[in-house]
Amino acid sequence: MTQPVCSLVIRAHNEEEHIGRLLTGILEQTVRDVQIILVDSGSHDATLAIASRYPVEVVHIQPQDFTFGRSLNLGIDRAKADLVVMASAHVYPVYPDWLELLLKPFSDPRVALTYGKQRGGLTSKYSEHQVFRRWYPDQAVERQGHPFCNNANAAIRRQFWEQHPYDELLSGLEDLAWARWAQEQNYGIAYTADAEVIHVHNETWRGIYNRYRRESMAFKQIYPQEYFHFSDFLRLWLSNAWSDWRAAAGESCLGREWLNILRFRCMQFWGTYQGYRRSGPLTWQLKQTFYYPGEKPAPIEDDGQRRVEPILYDREK
Repeated sequence: MTQPVCSLVIRAHNEEEHIGRLLTGILEQTVRDVQIILVDSGSHDATLAIASRYPVEVVHIQPQDFTFGRSLNLGIDRAKADLVVMASAHVYPVYPDWLELLLKPFSDPRVALTYGKQRGGLTSKYSEHQVFRRWYPDQAVERQGHPFCNNANAAIRRQFWEQHPYDELLSGLEDLAWARWAQEQNYGIAYTADAEVIHVHNETWRGIYNRYRRESMAFKQIYPQEYFHFSDFLRLWLSNAWSDWRAAAGESCLGREWLNILRFRCMQFWGTYQGYRRSGPLTWQLKQTFYYPGEKPAPIEDDGQRRVEPILYDREK
């Protein structure tokens, strides 16, 4: 068999609502020669039946053995290509050149990792949209100075993964830990804004709390000297809620969103506080990256609109 341009690893558990859209979007890409690997952790819905309609290789992992790092390592171990793309099962690409643009920074042999823009879907909570806008700006960065990235929409070099697989003991943020290692080896991380996906989060309030608690627990493992005081919880909850209220007022939706904003930011930072308890100092750079509503990015000369037609999906699926 000829070597594919890239291998694409998808982690999934009960994703029947979303997996078909993602796989359809992959087949619509300008990069055609793609190996698709689905790492399934015990789905008992129609996920595997839907995936069987597409050219997908399935790798199984038992739910009790699952961690984010473990599932990625299993998938990448099956990869035939030198470049490995990772995508969550509940994302889907906006444009047909998503893969092409995500892989483009690898023309520099010192780039180890690239990641792309994420935006919320129609059902995403207002503050989730604000988080995506903050974490994933419209301007690309050829060589970023911090290790933030996200494996819901990212790619790495397999040869570097062979040197350092993903940490299988972390409860989350395996992407951050790997990117930190890569930068310590003087490898580059590139952010490609135009490699855009829609990331669908339909979580309960408890689910939001658990996600941020899990991620902050992992962060404490990666940076054991970090801390997050109760005063940080109060300050960040109120400052981020206030920032979202101002944005919602500008969009004429504050009346219907004000309470949801307050609840989302409370769950976000209460979960963070619970995960970081008894940790050391949180670095300023990572506080800026993860938590602070920042200033608006510098203006750019164009109108920010892509000249590529988006993929047309069946919105009912």
